[in-house]
Amino acid sequence: MESTVRNCTGMDTKLADMLLNPDAAPAKVATHVAECDSCRGELEELQATMKLLDRWEAPEPSPYFMTRLNARLDEERAAAPASWLELLRARFAYGPSMHIRPLAAMALTVVMLLGGGAYLGISNWTQPATPQGQAAVVHDLQLLDNNAQLLDQLESISNNEN
Repeated sequence: MESTVRNCTGMDTKLADMLLNPDAAPAKVATHVAECDSCRGELEELQATMKLLDRWEAPEPSPYFMTRLNARLDEERAAAPASWLELLRARFAYGPSMHIRPLAAMALTVVMLLGGGAYLGISNWTQPATPQGQAAVVHDLQLLDNNAQLLDQLESISNNEN
């Protein structure tokens, strides 16, 4: 008896595509499923699952669900928490009469803006200051002198090349 080894890698997605739209499946996939027992069995299991899901009906929600939920939330709000941590958790979870989340977000934004501004103000302090003992005229003359020396060097280089 001759056994053939089949390459079934990547067939999971192709089987799902074949299950949803069998006409659009490539001929290569259809022949593989027809010849491979494991892939054919997987496809049959998927088809049986889809048939079960087609017969399933979603249960109707109870008409009093929202009423009972709101009553339970009111009970939780009225219950005395065990500690300050429970009080804080309950306030965020069930919400007080005045919602605090937008206020907390706004406060966090203000803190971030102030912190960023303070950081930028502090980071500018670390830059070295210009020396105050030197006059602006002296500084300009020193720059001109450095430029003159640079021009002399460039001129001497150009004369040596000629």
